[in-house]
Amino acid sequence: MDDLLLDRFDISLLVALQKNSNATHQQLGELIHLSTSQVSRRIQRLQACGIIRKSVALLDPTLIGLGVRAVTYVTLTRHSGDEGMAFEREIAAFPEVLECFSVTGESDYILQIMAASLSDLSDSVLRRLTRIKGVSSIRSNIVLQSIKSTTELPLDHIGRTDAGSRRVRLSKSA
Repeated sequence: MDDLLLDRFDISLLVALQKNSNATHQQLGELIHLSTSQVSRRIQRLQACGIIRKSVALLDPTLIGLGVRAVTYVTLTRHSGDEGMAFEREIAAFPEVLECFSVTGESDYILQIMAASLSDLSDSVLRRLTRIKGVSSIRSNIVLQSIKSTTELPLDHIGRTDAGSRRVRLSKSA
């Protein structure tokens, strides 16, 4: 594993990019008090080491007709063998599944699913889930209202040093 030293400018840059990844390097530089070229070099370094994985457009699901969000709990018949890997391969092909987490507890997986309607959720997603080999049970909760939804990661823990810099340990997968 490698260590990457992030200073207060890197942290401020990451905060700003999480708020608006479309900001120009000049706008970012003015915001965090660095030159455009320094911002560019820092962004390239943060991308190269994997801290910045990609920049995306965040769409409003209701404005594009995806009005139903479900949190779905999936339990497999067995917790070992190839069932888990098979489930994970199959679920990767479901465009409606935004997130899939392997978890401990009562369920084996938790999914976040978006659908246009309750019937779409039931017909095209949940029925397909039940057909995946090894699925024992499925339980879904329909989201009534989103109280908080963000993609911004907290970064306060990075800046907690007297020197103003913090080493971040990067794994080989980064």
